[in-house]
Order: sequence, then structure tokens, then C-alpha cells
Amino acid sequence: MATIFTKIACGDIPSYKVAESEEFFAFLDIAPLAEGHVLVIPRKVEDDYIFNLDPQTYSGLWEFAAKVAKALKAAIPCKRVGVAVLGMEVPHTHIHLVPLQSEADMDFRKAKLSLSPERMAEIASKIYSEYEKL
Repeated sequence: MATIFTKIACGDIPSYKVAESEEFFAFLDIAPLAEGHVLVIPRKVEDDYIFNLDPQTYSGLWEFAAKVAKALKAAIPCKRVGVAVLGMEVPHTHIHLVPLQSEADMDFRKAKLSLSPERMAEIASKIYSEYEKL
């Protein structure tokens, strides 16, 4: 059975897409730690543990995530883009990219933001635009 992230990458479930390639997909987290919080996933591999990925998918995922992080930093003013790989919520490997002003912004225990669909679409569009320039 396909994971929710596979369904998102296939377009079966709507998302706020920020970047995509044939093998990878990036979209806004619907419960973000900060505006611009992005999830980066492999499209075809549903394993829930990043270190189970084959070497090509593993390195490709990180290369794709790096490009998305550059677009994210260009679109959302921040000091850094934080990276986390937890994989506890959804059984599909995913990398969190979070715009940071301080390390406290990366605390997954804090309350998540609730943004309007219009704001989410605006943020996704900005990041997508920056990604397309790279």
C-alpha cells in the first residue's frame, strides 16, 4: 500500500509543491515549524529509514535536497536552512528543511504554525520560482 507521501508525489493528494525531478519531490510541510518548512522525499522508494536507501537514491536525495535548500534560503529570509531526518511520523524516508533564525527554530516539540492555504501557496510559489532559477 502506498504511503501518504507517495500519494502526494503522484498527485493523488494535493500538496504545496516546491520542486520536483523524476526521482524526487519536495513540498511544504502542512504543520510547519517555520514558514517555508519543506519535506524532501524519494518518489519511488517507500522505505522509512534513510540508511536503507540504495547508494544512488541516498546520494541523489541529498543532492536534490541541497538544491531545494538553496532555493528555500533565496525565497525565505533566514540565517541557515536546518536539516533533520527523523522519519518517525510517516513511514517514508523524508528530509526536513527548515528556515532558521536560531537553533530554537528546529525544536520539533514546539507548537506548529497554522498558515492559510493562500499563504502556503504564496510560499510554495516563491520557493518553486527560486528552484527553477538554479
